[in-house]
Amino acid sequence: MADVVIIIPARLKSTRFPDKMLAPLAGRSVIQHSYLAARKVAGVRNVYVATDSEKIADNVRRIGADVIMTDETLRNGTERVAQALERLEARPDLVINFQGDAPLTPPWFAESLIDAALRDESADMLTPVLRCSPQALASFLRDRRNGRVGGTTAVFDNSGRALYFSKEVIPHGAGEDDEPMEVYHHVGLYAYRPQALARYVSLPPGRLEKLEGLEQLRFLENGMKVRVVEVDARGREFWEINNPGDIGIVEPLIAGG
Repeated sequence: MADVVIIIPARLKSTRFPDKMLAPLAGRSVIQHSYLAARKVAGVRNVYVATDSEKIADNVRRIGADVIMTDETLRNGTERVAQALERLEARPDLVINFQGDAPLTPPWFAESLIDAALRDESADMLTPVLRCSPQALASFLRDRRNGRVGGTTAVFDNSGRALYFSKEVIPHGAGEDDEPMEVYHHVGLYAYRPQALARYVSLPPGRLEKLEGLEQLRFLENGMKVRVVEVDARGREFWEINNPGDIGIVEPLIAGG
């Protein structure tokens, strides 16, 4: 069995949704629900919240979470996870980056990454993708036609190695003919080897990373092996909290169990 920990990076500042992590959601805060969701993942030694905010730290300590304080200057969640890892006494074999604004993340998404990491020891980082339903693809394409950025999509080779991630709908032309090519929605959950995280933070942000606003592209721009793992939502709704209006969508799903 691999030694696995989950680290939830959480910052208070958010351009689209200030104080998002502390927003009330079905009787708790957003970050508390995400922490409780992460606790359901099997085969994990511990779950930590990594934050630069004393408010967030105090909030999650109320439900028994272990907190690792990190610097305010970190540029993204991956850098925050890397710094939190450095501050752990016992170094694990694998680190899961669990999103603090995704309390609906099913435990088997992370468990699938752990299983895949055990099968492919050459992967530096692993991340899940969901095959878009016709409805989800139509929504993605509609957002782009209207100038809105929807979810992130991914393309990968026949062995499951990631080729690219984009906020555009890729591949171009998908959904526009009688036999549309499959489109995969990238789920913002990551599994890293500790040595890969150490290399990541030693590198400057890449040109594509900055253009797309996608932190995982730094791995690809530097030739690191990123494996995508297709997961199945099993009929459950999956929705991240990016804007205040998402609270009204996620709350009844949380309340309904």
